[in-house]
Amino acid sequence: MIDLQQTTSQKAFLVALDVDGKEGDADTLEELALLLGNLGITAAGKCTQRRSGPDPKYFVGSGKARLIRAEAMELQAGLIVVDGILSPSQAAALTRLVGLPVWDRPLVIMKVFEGRAQTEEAKLQVELARCRYEIPFLKGLGLQMSRPGGGVGTRGPGETEFERHRRKLARRIREINKKIEAIRNRRESQRKQRARAGLATVALAGYTNSGKSTLLKRLSGDRDLYVADQLFSTLDPFVRRVLLQKGDPVLFTDTVGFIRNLPPALITAFRATLEEITAADLIILVADATSERFEEDVAVVEETLASIEAGALPRIIAVNKIDRLDTEAVDNLKNLAGRSGDRVVAISALLGDHIPELLEAVEEMLFSIRKEVWGV
Repeated sequence: MIDLQQTTSQKAFLVALDVDGKEGDADTLEELALLLGNLGITAAGKCTQRRSGPDPKYFVGSGKARLIRAEAMELQAGLIVVDGILSPSQAAALTRLVGLPVWDRPLVIMKVFEGRAQTEEAKLQVELARCRYEIPFLKGLGLQMSRPGGGVGTRGPGETEFERHRRKLARRIREINKKIEAIRNRRESQRKQRARAGLATVALAGYTNSGKSTLLKRLSGDRDLYVADQLFSTLDPFVRRVLLQKGDPVLFTDTVGFIRNLPPALITAFRATLEEITAADLIILVADATSERFEEDVAVVEETLASIEAGALPRIIAVNKIDRLDTEAVDNLKNLAGRSGDRVVAISALLGDHIPELLEAVEEMLFSIRKEVWGV
């Protein structure tokens, strides 16, 4: 079973594929290194192999895998981290060949989430994702362990252990699901109360560390809201009351940030949290103007919103952190973001620049939505 609590080594060797010569495939290694840095692990080295697709056995070619083993040993790295999604058989084969523990990108993200989880709800959701992530690996281990038994009607020596772990995981998943279902019901009840009170809701969505929490803090004036310049600083939804330009109250919700290749197990486990987005009247997509992958980051957020059935909700794109750029760069990003047809407002959540303009846009869009839905 995968131990998410234990950090295997303080130094890791990173591996990526450059599929069909697309440079962007290798660019995410920098982000992977940042994720590992949040776990206290240093990227000692990295390599990229250009190929048409992952090797079915080792992810990279067998020859490249042997070179990776040699380079990792030379750099005294105790961990191999693949910037991709490994099947259980690929992870097992690569581990045997390189002689070191092997993680993939989803596992790294899972570990970062686990380190950030502070509330009982967040911990439950991360544990549920971990259990679901582990099941395929456990099944592969069970087959591997039972293979030596052989023969008709015989049982492998590892079968009992495999079944014990499988039952334990299944039992824990059922327990967590019951607790999360109770959370979902409570949240649904709260949303109905807000709707009866006539309060519109606006959800903040965006790539991790794009400044959503800073924006909510600025809008609400709540100085106690936790804000940090780190990945996934927010795992629990925070709802705050905000007054628009004409004094009308609106509820703004900050939720978990998105990232490339967000593990499906995490998306499923955080359903109760992400429903705060799907139930909103309006989404503010917060985009980091300083990101070198600005366009790709926005695309990832849009894809994730679509995957949770929130892609069709009306939205405003808030290009954030403009205090770090010159006017020309900001204008270029606004034009780039505006290609989607969405309304775009450039802001600095940290300094408060153009926040009134953003609130005015929210007010206008909510009025338009209410007029369309209710005819008033």
